[in-house]
Amino acid sequence: MTGLQTAGYLVAALFFLRFWRRTRDGLFRAFALAFLILAIATPLPLLTGIPSENQAPIYVLRLVGFGLIILAILRKNLGGSR
Repeated sequence: MTGLQTAGYLVAALFFLRFWRRTRDGLFRAFALAFLILAIATPLPLLTGIPSENQAPIYVLRLVGFGLIILAILRKNLGGSR
């Protein structure tokens, strides 16, 4: 299941990277980076032998990924009114 989830995050990252290359919109770049971070963070507990991802510092990577998505959306919504 971890491999499937990682592959899904990588597909999403490539999807948003393709849209960023077409539009040069920072929202798509941020989404691509966030999903790449999530793809990296997903298999790390398994690869490092940590029993629970909730107890690992690796969890911070997931927090950074989701935080990046939230910040990108806020920047897009608040920056659009300028």
